[in-house]
Amino acid sequence: MHRELRQMILRSKLFFVFLFALVMSGVCLAQDREKILAPKVFKNAKSETLLYRLFVPQNYDPKKKYPLVLYLHGGGGRGTDNLKQIEGGNGYLIDFFTQAETQSRYPSFVVAPQSPMQEGWIEYDSMTPTRQLRLVFELIEDLRGTYHIDGHRLYVAGQSMGGFGTFAIISEHPRLFAAGLALCGGGDESKVARLIRTPVWAFHGEKDEAVKVERSRNIVAAIRKAGGQARYTEYAGEGHNIWPKVVKEPQLRPWLFAKRK
Repeated sequence: MHRELRQMILRSKLFFVFLFALVMSGVCLAQDREKILAPKVFKNAKSETLLYRLFVPQNYDPKKKYPLVLYLHGGGGRGTDNLKQIEGGNGYLIDFFTQAETQSRYPSFVVAPQSPMQEGWIEYDSMTPTRQLRLVFELIEDLRGTYHIDGHRLYVAGQSMGGFGTFAIISEHPRLFAAGLALCGGGDESKVARLIRTPVWAFHGEKDEAVKVERSRNIVAAIRKAGGQARYTEYAGEGHNIWPKVVKEPQLRPWLFAKRK
């Protein structure tokens, strides 16, 4: 009996040690993101502002051209702290694009704008672009004027609300992006003719209760029917939080960065 009790206590201690290490690793990653993604504010000619974080490739050479990845956060990233858009679940794609494994092969800029709490990337119909998404486009144009960014290799990736935003910004600017990644999102099927110019890879969990899986299935089917390029990965039995699985897809990097306009 005493032996079993000691084993239970030992297992409990090991569990809490593991849990503490996991929490601390998450804290460290969040702190690293704060260091490598500089907080900035974009202001347009109308004095409208947009908070964003910017990752500049290590050893940036203004004589070379670099791809740019636009990351559109999910609903939990909204705010005015210029921080939530790179924290929590939003951090998975941020880490994926900024980590050494990616940057060593595909050195690129990563920009992560933040929408305010009362306004996201799409209206309540989950399709119509908001004023914030228009500001994101203006931000991209500003960055292209500041840094030597390859206009043929602009990419957009978003999750949940940002997944809807991905389809929305592509449909608003069908000639801008070389490719898009849309996680747990959906698009406006009435604008499918504006989506077929841009290759898209959509991801969704089969059991997603936050965003119905049909949203991804339907827009992918519509793009394919119209003659566009839409790749689709559905995770059987998975819910909304599929980000950890998506960033482990072995073909994600080569597929995305091989695309050019």
